[in-house]
Amino acid sequence: MQKILIIQTAFLGDVILATPVLAELKRIYPEAKIDFLVRKGNESLLTNNPKCNQIFILDKQKGKLKNIQKLILTFRKNKYDLVVNLHRFASTGIITAFSGAKKKYGFKKNPLSFLYSKVFEHSLINGKHEVERNLTLIEEFGAKKNVRPELYPTNEQYQKIDIYCQDDFYCIAPASVWFTKQLPVEKWIDIVNNNLKHNKVYLIGGPNDTNLCQTILNQSQHKNCVNLAGKLNLLESAALISKAKRTFVNDSGPLHIASAMNAPVTAFFCSTILDFGFGPLSDQSLIKEVTDLPCKPCGIHGHKICPEGHFKCGFNIDLKNID
Repeated sequence: MQKILIIQTAFLGDVILATPVLAELKRIYPEAKIDFLVRKGNESLLTNNPKCNQIFILDKQKGKLKNIQKLILTFRKNKYDLVVNLHRFASTGIITAFSGAKKKYGFKKNPLSFLYSKVFEHSLINGKHEVERNLTLIEEFGAKKNVRPELYPTNEQYQKIDIYCQDDFYCIAPASVWFTKQLPVEKWIDIVNNNLKHNKVYLIGGPNDTNLCQTILNQSQHKNCVNLAGKLNLLESAALISKAKRTFVNDSGPLHIASAMNAPVTAFFCSTILDFGFGPLSDQSLIKEVTDLPCKPCGIHGHKICPEGHFKCGFNIDLKNID
């Protein structure tokens, strides 16, 4: 194998959970040039990754079809020996099918998978972690079954967050794309006021999470809590998480950042369940969830509101012994 392309254009966490495929292919084929296609906004996750040759970007918000056409033309010129598509939707199925690669591997769930060289099952009910499911696609080449994800903050990024690391601290990443995957704001305030009342606390997230973090800060009684949402990029946040005593997260992207940095983490699973395969991979990890609700899980990704109207999977989570 001389030229390989990996495709994962889903969310932030999905890209992080794809990095073991990159790592294993580079281990198996150290001389190969391995490129990666991500959606616009996630490219920084692979910046500085020494195993990645080139990052390609799919803009899904503007001129999507035109971008797909351009990418197909570029990939055909690159003459890949192997394309590994970890994304399960049509846009990347088209790219894979018409990439011109000698081998095209991907999941059977992709509607264009009938045009692949080889397809693989993807099940959320067999208890396997997503990393293990991803690595199944390259198992025939000698890939290991379980490999921790990787992120590579630079020395400059570590230096930027050094100002926040003068004393011991905890991080909280309270947001999620889906409301029912997000621990209720009242519970986050409880954690800040009670579980972490004697500790330095940093609230972290993207620019869109600033208001949520500020609400937690304003409504808490904690005098040593700081809102850093929108002030750090993804790899700077990863660097900060790596230095924290522990980070508290939802079933969302920051959970996988913690896994990639092998950082102590507590993950709150509200509407989703661990068996879907997206749990933490850090050596020091803890799951907190409600397990006796007949309505849980209510979906794979979550909802904008609780379908039952009570959101007990969030409100009933026990906050004792969370670290």
